[in-house]
Formats: sequence, C-alpha cells, structure tokens
Amino acid sequence: RQTPKVTGAGHFGSRLVFSRDKTLFITLGDRQKFTPSQDMAQSIGKVVRVNRDGSIPKDNPKWRDAKALPMIYSLGHRNAQGASLHPVTGQLWVSEHGPQGGDEINRVQAGKNYGWPTASYGCNYGDPIGEECRLGGGKHSPKFIEPLSIWEPRSIAPSGMLFYTGNAFPKWRNQVLMGSLAGTALWRVQFDGDKEIRRER
Repeated sequence: RQTPKVTGAGHFGSRLVFSRDKTLFITLGDRQKFTPSQDMAQSIGKVVRVNRDGSIPKDNPKWRDAKALPMIYSLGHRNAQGASLHPVTGQLWVSEHGPQGGDEINRVQAGKNYGWPTASYGCNYGDPIGEECRLGGGKHSPKFIEPLSIWEPRSIAPSGMLFYTGNAFPKWRNQVLMGSLAGTALWRVQFDGDKEIRRER
C-alpha cells in the first residue's frame, strides 16, 4: 500500500512492471501533495521495488535517512503514468507528467532523486509560462537526475509508454511509443543511448 494512504483524485501513477529478475516496480504519484515526493518516510512520489511476495529485495538501495522506507527505489517523481523496460538494457524507463510544461521521460536509476517538486522544467499552475518560472530554475543537475526528454513550454500529458519491438516497422525498433492525453496524440521518440535524437508526433 502507498504510505500514507491519502484522499484525492489525482496523480496516482501506479504502473506495474516486472523486471527481468522477477521483482516488481511500482510507480507512485505525488497525489498532488508535492513535498512528500522528497520525504523518505513516505512512498508518495516514488518508484518502489518489491519481490512478488511483497518482501523487500536485498539489493534495494540503502538510504542514509534512518526513516527511509526500504521499498523505495528512486524518489522525486511527480506522476509517472508510463513505464517500460528497455528491451536491450532491461532498465526501467518512465514517462512523467510535469506541471505546466516539463513533461519528462526518465531512465530510473537505483537510489537517485529526480527532483520533484524542487526542480522541474515546468511552471506552477497559475504562473505565466516561460523559462523564468521553471521550478528550481529547471536544471536538475548535479543534485538531481536530468530527464532524458522534456516537453515545454506546453504539457502533452504523457500516458502509457512502451518500446517498439515488432517487425512491421524495423526502423522503429527499440524506440519509445508514448500516448499523450493533451491533444490525444501518439509520440515516437528515438534515443542513442540516453540522448534523444528524434521525436515525431
């Protein structure tokens, strides 16, 4: 269960992905509460990793914070509604909602902080959209992990995400296909390692 249990109608996250070692990744949104994404005593705004029986994998990150929940794999997430394993590396990638702008694709790394709500390429709701309103100035590094892709200044509201592994379009193999709720579109994003080299709506 998400800790703590909260009321509200938004930012559930909640994508489930079994990794190659049979452990389970679960994306948990910030439930529109913001700061709990940086609170290690809560699972809100995190990616957590558990075994199939609910126990904690022995190789989960060891956090310095004594209050840290042992299932936390990474923190600082807003609302990851897409999640998929890279077909070559087996690493977890997620697509994440920003606020006004700042939607992201991230490669999730054990023990890393992705910045929300301290840093984002998006702007708080109600602020005029532009570079000057980016949360924390936008730039995540060095304390936070930079997203692999961002959408700005307008949000596309990313939904489900997968890596294409079919045979019908061989030039698209291992590229990201991602739905977007804003504009009801499908995006194709090509990477060279961690670097985005092309995107198509």
